[in-house]
Amino acid sequence: MPPHLSALRTPVVLATAALSIWLLSWMQPVLVPVALAILLTFILSPLITLMQRWGSPRIPAVIVVVILTFALIGSIGWLVARQVTALVDSFPQYEQNLRAKIVAIRADQGGFVDRIQRIAEGITRDLEKAETGSANTRRGTEPIPVTVVSESSPFQLSGLWSAFGPVLQPLSIVGLSIVLLIFMLIRREDLRDRVLSLVGHGRLTLTTKALDEAAERISRYLLMQLIVNGSYGAAVGAGLYVIGVPYAALWGFFAAVLRYIPYLGPWLAALFPLALSVLVSESWSAPLMVLGLFLFLELVSNMLIEPWLYGRGVGVSETATLVMIAFWTWLWGPIGLLLATPLTVCLAVVGKHVPALGFLDALLGDRPALSPAIGFYQRLVARDEDEAADIAEAHFERHSLVETFDALLVPALTTAKREALSAALSTEEQQHLVGATREIAEDLTIRRNSKGGSTRDAGPAGADGLAGPAGLAGAGGLAGPAGKVEAAAAHRIRVLAIAARDDSDQAALTMLAAALEERGFGEDRVELHLSPPTALVSEVLARVDELSPAIACIAALPPGGGAQAKLLCLRLRARYPDMKIVVGRWGWEGDTDRIRAQLLDAGASEFGTSLAETCGQLASLRSHGVAQAADDTIAEPS
Repeated sequence: MPPHLSALRTPVVLATAALSIWLLSWMQPVLVPVALAILLTFILSPLITLMQRWGSPRIPAVIVVVILTFALIGSIGWLVARQVTALVDSFPQYEQNLRAKIVAIRADQGGFVDRIQRIAEGITRDLEKAETGSANTRRGTEPIPVTVVSESSPFQLSGLWSAFGPVLQPLSIVGLSIVLLIFMLIRREDLRDRVLSLVGHGRLTLTTKALDEAAERISRYLLMQLIVNGSYGAAVGAGLYVIGVPYAALWGFFAAVLRYIPYLGPWLAALFPLALSVLVSESWSAPLMVLGLFLFLELVSNMLIEPWLYGRGVGVSETATLVMIAFWTWLWGPIGLLLATPLTVCLAVVGKHVPALGFLDALLGDRPALSPAIGFYQRLVARDEDEAADIAEAHFERHSLVETFDALLVPALTTAKREALSAALSTEEQQHLVGATREIAEDLTIRRNSKGGSTRDAGPAGADGLAGPAGLAGAGGLAGPAGKVEAAAAHRIRVLAIAARDDSDQAALTMLAAALEERGFGEDRVELHLSPPTALVSEVLARVDELSPAIACIAALPPGGGAQAKLLCLRLRARYPDMKIVVGRWGWEGDTDRIRAQLLDAGASEFGTSLAETCGQLASLRSHGVAQAADDTIAEPS
């Protein structure tokens, strides 16, 4: 988008959203029947498909299913209306129990309830006196209002509409929904093909996947919720019948219906039988049992039945579901409450498959808003090391140590370097992030050793102050507990690990040592020495003369560090032609072939973009004869 138009993006988006909401409200009489018909189509399509498999033609199957469905709905509505009428007629016989409970509450005349009542009565008397005085004052000064009565015909159309309009509107919605439902069920494939042709053949695959996913999610949601809510309502009705609450079946039906409102619905359904139990019972035992019944059923339903039936759910987050329920209820009333979840699922599916509407999937979907790598880095930037460690440990529970390093910790180091170069992070913030990442890596290494039954401890700090895992040596010698190094007897490959540029490279080499140990190349098979990032090239060459390593492993995390890595390769290759040089540009996301060719031309033997790849290269070099004792370079016997 051009710079002069970018400032208009936010107002345009807000104006579009406001216009869309206004259109949804204005077109409610048309959109509500269409949405109801689509919802019922999802519910009834499996039944019609089943009848067709039994040999019934499409049109008779549709007519039979629709008639039976609305006959069932009408029968249930008629029974509920009769039960409600009977309940209202029976209220006077419970009046005595209610008075007895009120007398019991007011038994203590000097109690809290009595004092509150006296205060309320006093305030009411004062308000009545004030209103009477102001009315008398106005009566003497204000003119007496005169009511004008107009003679009109007893058959005035406005009066008829005011009387029958509230009844005709719901009937028209129901009638239009039934007609649309019948035609959608009969012409279901034709409607699907028209939608596909509308979006064009170039998006045929994308649209087909979106339609199938929306249908699968909505159908699964409706079926599972029907099972859960129906079972819940049956259990409520049976429990209330055992307790002795009248009209238990009616309360069970309301519990099943109101449970379509997440979280709030069950407790709204509990209010009615709870209030009735107070009326019919002479003690408080029945209300307490009713409350206990709803608590027990909610716990069983939320913790056992719903996770088992719903599985991964319908792909919409719980918070988004509640917000969208409030939105659609505000927009379309009770019908919006019924349609809220299916409409939200459709919006989430559209956001998943249409890139321009991807924000809908981010806002409504149940997938994590941030990937584990971004979430881990974000917590480090916020200096919340505990939560960052929790993310790393959760990843480590499902993956290996080196996979966790490559997926979370190395990307955090490279991102910190990139943001430090762009001045988004200060030098102090980058150093803090590198130190926190190194500590988390060491904690994960100890955790792996404990889980794997290893008796090796993390090695002591070398001369550079870096405490690394077992097998990692500082400038002063080998790491690991005393007595474990048997230089004369063990055949090991000696590796000099060189941090090309900064502390990030050094922290990555700590992870390399832990990754090698996880893969079975501990201190008894790989002798790893560390050259700090502050060392000059001449100091690195002197270190090579001192140790005579078989392999030099150079760590240069991007961005930057490439020039130092190539310089080290050139100097090492010129002075030690037979040495194996492995370069790790861990976390590299650019042109891999180009950077590999540059490093190989500079003298590198191997090049890796991940810790796992570098570990495999070191293992391959060792298995092909590059081996070393503690003091002399020798070929390992095959």
